[in-house]
Amino acid sequence: MPTPYHKMTIKVGSNVLTDEQTKQPNLELMEDLVEQIAELHHQNREIVLVSSGAVAAGRSTVEFKGKTDPVSERQVLASVGQVKLLQIYAQLFAKHGILCSQVLVTKEDFRDRTHYLNMKNCFSALLKNRIIPIVNENDVVSVTELMFTDNDELAGMVASMLQTEALFVLSNVDGVFDGDPNNPDTQLIPTIGRELPDFSKFISSKKSTFGRGGMITKCHLAHKTASLGISVHIANGKAPHVLQKLAEKQPIGTHFLPEDKSVSDLKTWIAQSGGYAKGAVTVNAGAKRALLSNKAVSLLPVGVLGIRGKFNKGDIISILDTESNLIGVGVSRMDSQIAAEIAGQAQQMPLVHYDYLFLY
Repeated sequence: MPTPYHKMTIKVGSNVLTDEQTKQPNLELMEDLVEQIAELHHQNREIVLVSSGAVAAGRSTVEFKGKTDPVSERQVLASVGQVKLLQIYAQLFAKHGILCSQVLVTKEDFRDRTHYLNMKNCFSALLKNRIIPIVNENDVVSVTELMFTDNDELAGMVASMLQTEALFVLSNVDGVFDGDPNNPDTQLIPTIGRELPDFSKFISSKKSTFGRGGMITKCHLAHKTASLGISVHIANGKAPHVLQKLAEKQPIGTHFLPEDKSVSDLKTWIAQSGGYAKGAVTVNAGAKRALLSNKAVSLLPVGVLGIRGKFNKGDIISILDTESNLIGVGVSRMDSQIAAEIAGQAQQMPLVHYDYLFLY
């Protein structure tokens, strides 16, 4: 009998929370999900809820006067909708004697180490006091490059930051299929391990009606989170008792198997910050073999073939092989100009020390 999950991050997508006909929040479904979360909460489990739906909630409330540009429209909808969404959650959780809180974040909060630690401390304090954090992207200030890919990315970053045992991604489909889910001949993929399939061959890249992401995006983000040692499950949020089944590790949806390794908090932050790398270095085959071995190896300049972009000491940089495949990310111990000058040279200090290096 598998040991149930104790600490979980639950992500609920817009297509789960929004009624397809009215385009407004599905109150009946939200009540059911909150009831499931409350049951787990009363079992002394720790839960963080990452919830989409603010923009959709705003859409059901706001009537724009005159023409509005898309960015301003999204900001207004998010600003109004977030209040409505949290009011609904607060009322539903209150019925079960549970207090919830709102945590709005941007990519900048994860990019900056101080912000990251402050945010982590806030989550820890909320969970210690038996308060359920409800997390969403701060769409009011998050535009263009400041935006997460979608809330799946945000949920993965929150789960890894808090080192929860599992991340449940609730979608409007039963999991990952090897073809069109509407085709009776397609099969649900129950588990996905370290070797990631080429999803583009059998998964549509179509984005959801209300959200920004699609299933291919979900899969890649799930795989990245699993690489940090967290179990990721993609399942149908409308299925009966879905959260109880997932929490008890029943075979439902698609399970991305976690890497069997422990990742420090610092390296977790570095891994998450890889998407914001200021530059990159290309390493030769020998350096690649050394880095990917089971030994604790730093990146030395002697194995560096080239430098891309401009970066300063302390910036996050990507490490690439000769075919531009991403090997890992780390904190540079020098700026790009110095790194370029000593690239290929032996007897030099490490460009990235092992303690500040995360390898995929």
